[in-house]
Amino acid sequence: MNQDRRDFLKTTSVLAGASLLSSFSDLHAGQVYTPQRNDARMKLRFRPYTLELKHVFTIATSSRTTTPAMLTEIEYDGVVGYGEASMPPYLGESQEGAAAFLSKINLVKYENPFEMETILNDIDVIATGNPAAKASVDIALHDLVGKLMNQPWYNIWGFKKTTTPYTSFTIGIDKEDVVRQKTKEAAEYKILKVKLGRETDKMMIETIRSVTDKPITVDVNQGWKDRSFALDMIHWLKERGVLFVEQPMPKEQVEDMAWLTERSPLPTFGDEAVQRLADVKKAHGVYNGINIKLMKCTGMREAHKMLTLARSLDMKVMMGCMTETSCAISAASHLAPMVEYADLDGAVLISNDVFDGTKIVDGRVTLTDRPGIGVKKI
Repeated sequence: MNQDRRDFLKTTSVLAGASLLSSFSDLHAGQVYTPQRNDARMKLRFRPYTLELKHVFTIATSSRTTTPAMLTEIEYDGVVGYGEASMPPYLGESQEGAAAFLSKINLVKYENPFEMETILNDIDVIATGNPAAKASVDIALHDLVGKLMNQPWYNIWGFKKTTTPYTSFTIGIDKEDVVRQKTKEAAEYKILKVKLGRETDKMMIETIRSVTDKPITVDVNQGWKDRSFALDMIHWLKERGVLFVEQPMPKEQVEDMAWLTERSPLPTFGDEAVQRLADVKKAHGVYNGINIKLMKCTGMREAHKMLTLARSLDMKVMMGCMTETSCAISAASHLAPMVEYADLDGAVLISNDVFDGTKIVDGRVTLTDRPGIGVKKI
């Protein structure tokens, strides 16, 4: 990350996103959005959707071929913002639970969609948990407000769209022949992310190395329980061109994880251990960096705050994802210009995307010029 970018983030407060949104006139002098109807109010719609994966997706703790999702829309004065909740098993959410939570939200009572800090805080306290369902509203609201401003969110946040990183392509745990096939399918990508955490760890890496010498990152999904074993594995991985290790040990083993990070020849990133803003400070000194995901942290509003706080603590940041449509991937990609690493391949892992948005071009996260989060239905 260049010094200008680091200096910018260090001087930005955790609440920068809120101050940017307090008044559109602060962003563009004199150009305040005026509703076409005096009685304009926001309306929330949602429907369940099931994401179909191209391959069986296996990590240290589970396998699946689908991911339940919820697609949301917020309409205001004829303008529609799109959102999404993706709910892999470890989040503990379901379509039924998301529908029950979303049914409690009343956006009609808010006259001004630009009051995002108030609206999203009110939604957050309706019930504990439900981070993906909350993210689906957050994303749709950001998309709506960006469209009302006629600006993409990277512009509103003041980020340079051309400084996005390469994204990794995720290869789940599988048999040798399938791993080779997945590796070849990822020819466009400059970095591979490999799922580890089972007895096949070395086979996974050696199989990929038989096909390519591209840089690799690994995600253990809490699969290593013994810190000495984990340290030995990390030394072995470093010799094979691995860049960093994500969530190598269970999130509850905080002291073991801090011990490992202190001795590790590779950076460590917290994922399951870092869900929301309050977890960032807890991760400082335990991990070298954090993996921010919209579905964990309730959306773009809190993700922006987590990014700013992590930078103030000199922690590395990766922008990650679940298996998602291009809706949620595009939303996350607006933060990508300010991170070292991106793992935003969730939409290319599914076969039934219903949005067009952020693209992966020659392995790089490539933002569109469309307003809001930059998506359209297909």
